[in-house]
Amino acid sequence: MSHIPVLVDAVLAGLNVAQQPGGWFVDGTVGAGGHAHAILSAAPQAHLLGLDRDPVALALARERLAPFVERATLVHGSYVDLPQHVTAWRGAARPVDGILLDLGLSSMQVEDAARGFAFRHDGPLDMRFDPTGGGTTAADIVNDYEADHLADVLYRYGEERNSRRIARAIVAARPLHSTRQLADVVAAAQRGPRQQIHPATRTFQALRIAVNSELDVIAQVLPLAINALGPGGRLAVIAFHSLEDRIVKERFRHEAADCICPPRQPVCTCEHVARVRLVTRKPVQADEAEVAANPRSRSAKLRVVERLDTEV
Repeated sequence: MSHIPVLVDAVLAGLNVAQQPGGWFVDGTVGAGGHAHAILSAAPQAHLLGLDRDPVALALARERLAPFVERATLVHGSYVDLPQHVTAWRGAARPVDGILLDLGLSSMQVEDAARGFAFRHDGPLDMRFDPTGGGTTAADIVNDYEADHLADVLYRYGEERNSRRIARAIVAARPLHSTRQLADVVAAAQRGPRQQIHPATRTFQALRIAVNSELDVIAQVLPLAINALGPGGRLAVIAFHSLEDRIVKERFRHEAADCICPPRQPVCTCEHVARVRLVTRKPVQADEAEVAANPRSRSAKLRVVERLDTEV
């Protein structure tokens, strides 16, 4: 299944791509290269740095961006190391014009049973974005965490109301080695009214987030990305669930505020200065036509900020 990028026109508009034909852009989650291809097509002299932790995705991006080989630089790495990657690409103290972070899980990752991201196909409990880099797998969490710790993961990252019941069921069923085994255990442990989504959806989301430390790295990269922008440069972030979007919204509001003192404090003492302005006061979402063509876009929310001419 090919990966269809979401909100492409909104991303191009949000990053001001058409007004910067020779701009320098970063796609911190380049995936299969869909957004990057659109940016390089819309800006005929632009250069783009594409980062991704997933080596399989990066290989697909190289193929898709082959027509732009002189203008596209692709690197196997995490956006949490954005400053180092930009310095290696542009040189020290040279800002970029636009940065995109698409935080969603791609269709190709979901459809590859060997990656263990989904329960539609039976596969190993892996879920690492970078399976070459070692680290904790979903199997480690499922089989090694104590019940209380496991329940906390399911509740915090999956907003799973039945987290403790599910955690106890998982512990009782150990060892679990495959996605289907885990999905069956979770489904049997669920209670309450029938849900529209599969009963294991929130558990799989929670495990994936925990395995890849997704929320932590999102919180880390946002101020780093703003630092990397020149005046007028823009940061666009696409989130797919409330936990991600909340982090983005709160950070953007913080960076756009001239005062972060408590509301009831009569005199400002924080000396905080806004570094960005909110380009999107509310998140941009897919219209009916895009949702019909690409159901994955239904949950996508795009937020954009523009760097002000202030000191870092």
